[in-house]
Amino acid sequence: MPAVRRTKLMEFVWKIHPWIYRTSGGRLLGSMMGMPVLLLTTKGRKTGEQRTRALMYLPKGDACVVIASFAGEPKHPAWWLNLQADPHATVERRGVVTRVVAREAEGDERETLWREAVAAEGGYATYAERTTRQIPVVVLDPAAS
Repeated sequence: MPAVRRTKLMEFVWKIHPWIYRTSGGRLLGSMMGMPVLLLTTKGRKTGEQRTRALMYLPKGDACVVIASFAGEPKHPAWWLNLQADPHATVERRGVVTRVVAREAEGDERETLWREAVAAEGGYATYAERTTRQIPVVVLDPAAS
């Protein structure tokens, strides 16, 4: 499947995806383009309200890796800006909610994870070509209890 573009239709799908996912316990829309999907809930940096987005991810042990591609748009997605303001969030995978702390992968770790993400979903390479920004590779580590 080719890389998607950000359109009004895609914005609508991104808005309803979390509801469908959560309502079905992840049975519907629990994977996209061969990758598993999680729900990431962050605290809005401007409003303080909880914001949830469905994102494809790479499982890495207890951690999850998400890509802040925003379909190759020139700006970062709001969920990544929210995590930069407050890295504490939750992820939901098939009905299981886990507290996480986000960090941006850097150096060799970033390059390795980026290559794995592109191998899993080639659209990420297209998104990188569409933008001048470096697309963040974000590791969501389980929070200490």
